[in-house]
Amino acid sequence: MKLFKKVLIANRGEIAVRVIRACRELGIKTVAVYSEIDRDALHVRLADESVCIGPASSAQSYLNIPAIISSAEITDSEAIHPGYGFLAENPHFTEACSTSGITFIGPTPDNIRIGGDKAKARQVMKKKGVPVVPGSDGPVSDEENALKIAKKIGLPVILKAAAGGGGKGMRIVNEEKDLGNLFHMAHRETLAAFGNGDLYMEKYLPEIRHIEVQILADNKGNIVHLGERDCSVQRRHQKLIEEAPFAFAPPRFRKQIGDLAIKAAKAMRYKNIGTIEFIVDKEWNIYFMEINTRVQVEHPVTEMITGVDIIKEQIKLAAGEPLSFKQHNVKFSGHSIECRINAEDPERFVPSPGKITLFIPPGGPGVRVDTAAYTGWTVPAHYDSLIAKLIVYGKDREEAAARMRRALDEFIVEGIKTTIPFHKKILNDPDFLSGNFNTSFLEKKNEAGKKPL
Repeated sequence: MKLFKKVLIANRGEIAVRVIRACRELGIKTVAVYSEIDRDALHVRLADESVCIGPASSAQSYLNIPAIISSAEITDSEAIHPGYGFLAENPHFTEACSTSGITFIGPTPDNIRIGGDKAKARQVMKKKGVPVVPGSDGPVSDEENALKIAKKIGLPVILKAAAGGGGKGMRIVNEEKDLGNLFHMAHRETLAAFGNGDLYMEKYLPEIRHIEVQILADNKGNIVHLGERDCSVQRRHQKLIEEAPFAFAPPRFRKQIGDLAIKAAKAMRYKNIGTIEFIVDKEWNIYFMEINTRVQVEHPVTEMITGVDIIKEQIKLAAGEPLSFKQHNVKFSGHSIECRINAEDPERFVPSPGKITLFIPPGGPGVRVDTAAYTGWTVPAHYDSLIAKLIVYGKDREEAAARMRRALDEFIVEGIKTTIPFHKKILNDPDFLSGNFNTSFLEKKNEAGKKPL
């Protein structure tokens, strides 16, 4: 099977750089698109060609489908890689690519539609025997309907946006009297964030782990998984630290959750790469949560413990190549941890854009830095605050944590504030190091009256 000659990357930042590097190793030419404010961005410098697609506003540049399709056409790009965020999970963009004779490097429009409709995804999984948290069978139509479902499954419950994630529109209801107000608040926030105010409801499980499984699927129906990632360290439902594998799982857990991920992918007739996300309660029950139909920010930790280049595999699958290995060929070794380094105040988590006056990333054995930042680059205020992903590998979790502490100490970023001091606190926290944490880890630390992490 012949690979693409040229790929356009419809993204920016570290993920655009990551895709360019994978393409270059595969002998594929690359085209970078950029907004006016990103003219000096690293992905623009590294690509073989570049096209300006509009002003700084995302709506006029990185979300501008006609401009991106036009850029692919004038540069004779055969395929478009969407990265993550922006248009990566937009089925209309996928269809626009197909209409223009351009290959979308990702799953099918139907996969993306189901993945983007969490209530629909729940229905599909439930029908196929994949366990889901007790809750509504579809969107909750109104406050009265919400109350009826809440009484049936029992409080506390959680309201979630059917059309999006990232914590937007999410509300926990502990008392019946608060349901109406929280329902309307969640609806308004969801409508503003996603243009769709639909909500669905689940039983709220307070002490859970957020565990996800990386999958790869070819066009022949073959599907493999690359193991699980623990993404339980979160702030307001936003992941901050990710690990692979889930070091504190009981025996046979990996096979159980891996088999469920394969089952979920087959239920959707999934193609290309994706991530099946689960929640795991304190009794080790596993429940389907959602599917992300794109490459994840945290994919490097899986690459570190498997040796599989997920971006290269994604490109090959999009070109129609069959999977080059089977499940029994996937070997797991060691432990990997990733810290998301954001341009944010480490105490208040507010954005800290500005010029980086000095940028010295760490190095040494088992250390990887995925970034588009450099000394002299100005972090714009218009986009996500992620400036680097610091990934380490060790023979076990203890060595990986020690290596991450060393790497964080070496990491120098001046001119702006970053979350490096926050990550240092986490990597020195006894509960984190012993595995005594879940998705409520940071909230409980703060509620206990300790110095906020």
